[in-house]
Amino acid sequence: MDALWHGFADMGAVTRDGAFVVARGDGAYVYDTAGRQYLDATAGLWFANVGHGRAEIADAVAEQLRTIAHYSNFGDLTEPPTQELAEKLSSIAPVPGSKIFFTSGGSDSVETAAKLARRYWHELGRTDKKILVGRRLAYHGMHYAGTSIGGLAGNTEGYGELVADSRTVEWNDAKSLLALIEEIGAEQIAAFFCEPIIGAGGVYLPPQGYLAEVRQICRDHDILFVADEVVTGFGRIGGTWFASTRFDLEPDLVTTAKGLTSGYLPMGAVFIAPHLAEPFFAGGVWWRHGYTYGGHAGAAAAALANLAIIEREGLLEEAARLESTLHTLLAPLAEHPRVAEVRSGLGAAAAVQLADPSEGPALVKTLREHGISGRAAGQGAMQISPSFVMTDAQVADLVEGFTRALG
Repeated sequence: MDALWHGFADMGAVTRDGAFVVARGDGAYVYDTAGRQYLDATAGLWFANVGHGRAEIADAVAEQLRTIAHYSNFGDLTEPPTQELAEKLSSIAPVPGSKIFFTSGGSDSVETAAKLARRYWHELGRTDKKILVGRRLAYHGMHYAGTSIGGLAGNTEGYGELVADSRTVEWNDAKSLLALIEEIGAEQIAAFFCEPIIGAGGVYLPPQGYLAEVRQICRDHDILFVADEVVTGFGRIGGTWFASTRFDLEPDLVTTAKGLTSGYLPMGAVFIAPHLAEPFFAGGVWWRHGYTYGGHAGAAAAALANLAIIEREGLLEEAARLESTLHTLLAPLAEHPRVAEVRSGLGAAAAVQLADPSEGPALVKTLREHGISGRAAGQGAMQISPSFVMTDAQVADLVEGFTRALG
């Protein structure tokens, strides 16, 4: 069975060694086709916030699909669950009164924010503001704009220039953004894209005060601030729905996906602050942008059930518990000779950075031998981003599996 082309894979190696087939999931565990159990260290790909196997979400989706699966959200069309979800998201938005634009996933959300940022300045008559700025090590999905403003060299290799009006600054130094502004002029820059926690680039936490500083720089220079919360949104930051709320960022745009449905169906959403929406809601302006499956009714039903579970079971607080537990229990791994450092202490996210990054792919397979399904992100960063239902005892089991795998 070799017809499937996997994303982000050496297909020669996959063809040679075979795929790791995940057959089912239950809470913080997944199982392969032979029935072997693995602790899911990464919640799928950052997304299974409420854990696997939630029948409540499946039932909500099934009921919606029996009614109408989807129609469209173009023009004046929509469906009841899509309207309800938009109102729910606006009520928890980092900026009160935000408008919600639905997409099919995180890459779509970033692309939407990039286009809207440019179009917003066009509507204000400031047509020179086109440049999109990202950071080194950042990941903003794999569409054209997201690839261009991302800061991972391997992701841009072999394509040539994608979006010409894009720049990259240092990931952890606000002065790097200031230097770019001084070099090319704020009147040329449309938006700055910022992951509160750098995710796929290696799970890097923001330096103390960094987020507040870059946010203020954007305010001072009339540059839109886009919080890319595809990873951190919907509770992974711990204690609140969004990192933008935890750090009081008041972003102009927020890109989301993953935890919106906990991966039960594909869906993303862009949160648009009222002042950005105003030129388009005043009347007479069409923004010719949208997705066939944006606001999909079945996905909206999944999202509503997912958000209800997070609220009912106090999973925002559970994510905050995991922040503390991961920080405490992972710390001893930093002393292992194969480990360069452990990055943790902010949200339900951490990384065990290998001293030799080339060991990452092999360690992923060794972890499976010890009952852990994991992933190497960035350059040898073993990603840990569990479901919020993972218990402290299961985290201890996770750390024991890592210890044994490291040898």
